Amino acid sequence: MDLAQLSMAAVFGALVGSFLNVVILRLPKENGSIVFPASHCPHCKRPLVWYENIPIFSFLALRGRCRTCKAAISWQYPVVELAMACLSALVFHRFGIGFEMPYYFVFCAALLVIIFIDIHHQIIPDRISLPGIVLGFAGSFAISTVTWQQSGLGILLGGGLLYAVAYGYYALTRREGMGGGDIKLLAMIGAFLGWQSLLFVVFASSVTGSIVGVAAMIKQKKGGQTRLPFGPFLALAALAYLFLQDRIADLWQLYLRSAGL
Repeated sequence: MDLAQLSMAAVFGALVGSFLNVVILRLPKENGSIVFPASHCPHCKRPLVWYENIPIFSFLALRGRCRTCKAAISWQYPVVELAMACLSALVFHRFGIGFEMPYYFVFCAALLVIIFIDIHHQIIPDRISLPGIVLGFAGSFAISTVTWQQSGLGILLGGGLLYAVAYGYYALTRREGMGGGDIKLLAMIGAFLGWQSLLFVVFASSVTGSIVGVAAMIKQKKGGQTRLPFGPFLALAALAYLFLQDRIADLWQLYLRSAGL
């Protein structure tokens, strides 16, 4: 696999990332369209010309400001484009040319959109997670990395596991600690990665979420009233498992041997 192919995969990912920015901005809006109107400055509403829509480079060339009204452009735009470029290259590097590549490319794109929408709005749109569950299970019949049985169990255990956690938390505290969107997201992750991914995803997201949560509680000084979306931690843990599952399995075996199990 040569550098030219990886570069092409990264460029394609950056172009898709530019579209994902539109999805992130418009999908949470009621009756929002991801097609119309055409790309425009969110401040002065002027439509963008083609050279203002080049991923990453347009932001740098414009120095992060609208060419007309000089309003600041959010750093989220190049970050999403660069992140999708990197994810696209990683998917191509790991899976090569085959059905797995578009299958996991779509999975990564969906997770990236979920991360930013959940950060901004603390929601995970059903229009992403529910079709994602169906697509993940349907695709499992055509890939070699996950069987349809593993995918089906991933859906059932993923959704059921977080539902049990959410129900237990509510029973103990009488407060909603986890939304239904997180439950559907873990079911989608289970569909794409199989039931065997869930232990790591839940553990890693819980650890990182707890660390960030404690830091947020200290900074915001709101104690138990601090609100923190859990979806980004689930999504990041799923991405880590997708690309590092072999090393994760090796570390788990090393732990078992060191524990004498």
